[in-house]
Amino acid sequence: MATLKLEIITPEGKTFEGDVDQVHLPGAEGEMDVLPQHQVEVAELAAGELRITQKGQVEVIAIGEGFAEITGDSVAVLTDGAVNEKEIDEQVVEVAIKRAEELLKSNTLEGEELEATQASLARSLAQINVKRRHRR
Repeated sequence: MATLKLEIITPEGKTFEGDVDQVHLPGAEGEMDVLPQHQVEVAELAAGELRITQKGQVEVIAIGEGFAEITGDSVAVLTDGAVNEKEIDEQVVEVAIKRAEELLKSNTLEGEELEATQASLARSLAQINVKRRHRR
């Protein structure tokens, strides 16, 4: 069976690299599944759930905003954050959400500070949604 080479890259470094059967991406214009021989494209990603199918097993990762470069045999995901569902601490994420919401309500943020806080909130919301959806 044909596979895709997947790389997930964050500002901290490469968080995943390997051959996968399928990748499900949270596209900014809607969710998309990528299989081997997918058309070449660059897609904007929204914060959300990225699913990797590898040898019948599914791994779930919460990602922040970013881009995916897709070729027929590879997918490179460049994102501002990626956390495996198993590593998400729900209580820590809830605190981060409250802090970001309070900062945004204060209307004191501008420019890069505002954008960074909005991105942080989006990443945190993606993490909490992934964790709650896949709670065992």
